[in-house]
Amino acid sequence: MLERADDYQDLYRRFRWRIPARYNIGVDVCDRHADAGRGTALIHVGADGAVTEHSFGDLKRASNRLANVLAAAGLGRGDRVGILLPQRPETAIAHIAAHKAGMVSVPLFTLFGEDALAYRLGDCGAAALVTDRDSLPKIEAIRDRLPGLRLVLVTDAAADGGWWRALDRALAAASDGFAPVDTAADDPAVIIYTSGTTGQPKGALHAHRVLLGHLPGVELSNEFFPAPGDRFWTPADWAWIGGLFDVLLPSLHHGVPVVARRFAKFDPDAAFDLIARHGVRNAFLPPTALKLMRQVPDPRARHALAMRSLCSGGETLGAELLDWGRSVFGLTVNEFYGQTECNLIVGNCSSILPVIPGSMGKPTPGHEVAIVDAAGTPVTDGTTGSIAVRRGDPVMFLGYWNNPEATAAKFAGPDQEWMLTGDLGRRDGDGYLHYVGRDDDVITSAGYRIGPGEIEDCLAAHPAVALAAVIGVPDPLRTEAVKACIVLAEGSVPSDALKAEIQDHVKRRLAAHEYPRIVEFVDDLPMTATGKIMRRVLRERHAAGTRGDQP
Repeated sequence: MLERADDYQDLYRRFRWRIPARYNIGVDVCDRHADAGRGTALIHVGADGAVTEHSFGDLKRASNRLANVLAAAGLGRGDRVGILLPQRPETAIAHIAAHKAGMVSVPLFTLFGEDALAYRLGDCGAAALVTDRDSLPKIEAIRDRLPGLRLVLVTDAAADGGWWRALDRALAAASDGFAPVDTAADDPAVIIYTSGTTGQPKGALHAHRVLLGHLPGVELSNEFFPAPGDRFWTPADWAWIGGLFDVLLPSLHHGVPVVARRFAKFDPDAAFDLIARHGVRNAFLPPTALKLMRQVPDPRARHALAMRSLCSGGETLGAELLDWGRSVFGLTVNEFYGQTECNLIVGNCSSILPVIPGSMGKPTPGHEVAIVDAAGTPVTDGTTGSIAVRRGDPVMFLGYWNNPEATAAKFAGPDQEWMLTGDLGRRDGDGYLHYVGRDDDVITSAGYRIGPGEIEDCLAAHPAVALAAVIGVPDPLRTEAVKACIVLAEGSVPSDALKAEIQDHVKRRLAAHEYPRIVEFVDDLPMTATGKIMRRVLRERHAAGTRGDQP
């Protein structure tokens, strides 16, 4: 959607949305390329290193067969199809099939436990589920709690299992001819459950147009993607909006091959090897992945890297990571920002927009983003407020599934014109937006409002620190005190002296009022399946009286 430009302001001013009235994600990312004879769509790398390529024609035939299987089971337009799979071809096929059949796909993390799966599948009323042998025991344990789930299809199975069917056998018996349902751009297409900061997760319902709404952000942060020879990979799970709509589906929309590789546990050296071995030119690497890859010694000496674009999002990047990215990849990491309900609305593009450390960039063309107060009124530059997006944006969700109250609470301002992201930020005098933190992650200490991201970036620059998470904990004098939970780098040994050194490091490099008064050395940090630090869990552990050492 973006036309190449040499100036951000000109690009933003000239942009116009082109959203057709009738549009179907499945047809867009698969059938039109297959019909045009386009080649490779997916490059699947197995755990043993075996490589299997799948063409757009392969995806069309397989998704047609699956759409026929779903229809034969009695599913129809609007029915929900759960997809509990890692990065593998069947994941893409299941989404494409559901969309072409006019159904609603529901991506689910393979790391979810029984209760998490039961809640999501039950809340959306899923009628079908596509999963694998590894996840089957969890489904068996909860299937009595899911009376509406009438079809379970399992990959890697040679025979049916009684209450579930082998996916390969079902596809082999179905026709590879299917007429896609004629859907409107505003028709429901996908439900993605938010991780939530309080209460149960909410299902963000998106229309088919959501893919088109993502395109400017993908194209901007990947330096006017696509370019000849591009090939995309991300370690982010395709069950996350960042993996599904920032990488997989936009790449297929543009006919760009996607490398699929499941890491049971992220291995930074293996990530470098994958990028080099399979000619990856574009990558979305969450900040945690970048921090882990930064610990690999001299990667350029062992891996031939030839990347064209590198983007990141989900946590704020600091100057240390930006400098490391330039030295290793020869690229500036383009940070972007968004959330499940309204994604890729802010970003960087270093070729036309100078990247400012600590900033997440400027509004992506096509999106109107502001910093507003509690009443939904835009505030002056430099003032911290809620990051908000003007209603009517094509990437914006239709609403929370079966939760009109939560949907209504998401909007503020005259005529409810601004969607509140739930994140705090500020805009500087040059129009750059700076992420401060989640509403519930912001620390209030001695009258100061302190965002954890900046302190975490500062801590990461200390040579003894591998990973760090910062939270606010109750303090009778300051309301809250800053606490740092730190995973030490290899070779570093916990000690009171090291704690004092780290505290002084923050005092010197950041601010005296922001240094962590409490430092706790931990073996690991609780993270979501997509690599985001779960600060809420750290706060709960502290409240429960888990270990935390006072200086």
